[in-house]
Amino acid sequence: MSVDIRHDWTLEEVHQLFDLPFNDLLFQAQSVHRRYFDPNALQLSTLLNIKTGGCSENCGYCSQSAHFDTKLPREALLDLDTVMTAAEKAKAQGSSRFCMGAAWRNPPAKDFPKVLEIITSVKTLGMEVCATLGMLNTEQAESLQQAGLDYYNHNLDTSEAYYDQVVTTRTYQSRLDTLDVARDAGMQVCCGGIVGMGESDEDREAFLQQLANLPEHPQSVPINQLVAIEGTPMENQKPLDNLDFVATIAVARIMMPASVVRLSAGRHLMDDSLQALCFFAGANSVFSGDQLLTTENASQMADQQLFQRLGLQPASPSDMARG
Repeated sequence: MSVDIRHDWTLEEVHQLFDLPFNDLLFQAQSVHRRYFDPNALQLSTLLNIKTGGCSENCGYCSQSAHFDTKLPREALLDLDTVMTAAEKAKAQGSSRFCMGAAWRNPPAKDFPKVLEIITSVKTLGMEVCATLGMLNTEQAESLQQAGLDYYNHNLDTSEAYYDQVVTTRTYQSRLDTLDVARDAGMQVCCGGIVGMGESDEDREAFLQQLANLPEHPQSVPINQLVAIEGTPMENQKPLDNLDFVATIAVARIMMPASVVRLSAGRHLMDDSLQALCFFAGANSVFSGDQLLTTENASQMADQQLFQRLGLQPASPSDMARG
């Protein structure tokens, strides 16, 4: 099946995909998935919070924001030995990508050299290295790339129209600018968002349109289900309907056929059947390990049992890709 990589999706086209009968949508997504990837290969990534709490941003879903009382302690940047121990463990448990997150608006000058040292050290383990550190300028992005960072994560979170219902301390354009800076520095981009934050169907459509119409598709697209955290403005938000979530995965796969689509936060709340549907819809990456940045993740034992039942095998993106 020939599928073009497009950057000119219209909102009407995205709406038409979501409007397909569910079986037709999943058939199309799985067909696209098989054209670009081994359908039974799954990338395992591990995420480590290297600097916790005290972020000056007011993202309404986030436990690490200094604006909300979530009882999360503020901690300093982890030392190199602690990070390396975690990275070595992740590799031993099958992860091919090690992701690090820091609760910053942008990397502070006093900590940035330490971050570069951490990245260079983790890179020696032979894993892909990803980081999310907030907004970047050109000099910072170039330094990260030279240190060996493969991927920079900076999520759009939602549509531009709904964005100010989620965060007001930075603009949507600033997120797009950081993606440009990271891409121009030669890094691959990890960019997705969160669904179930009270956004409309049209917002989810516009969010995926924005991702797919970037100058390059994000090489990695995390789709997060909101984890409603006590103390945040979204603590009482009702979860998104399961079939709507699966449809979002499927449409992301169709619109960005060569991207790795990661089933991310909220997976610990999903039963095996829902996860299986997400994998069939085109998700081919997960975070492995019992915790994400500050929220729970599916347990490794449960993951191993599920992947065995589904016949899914861990693989790196290069080994997963076809054609």
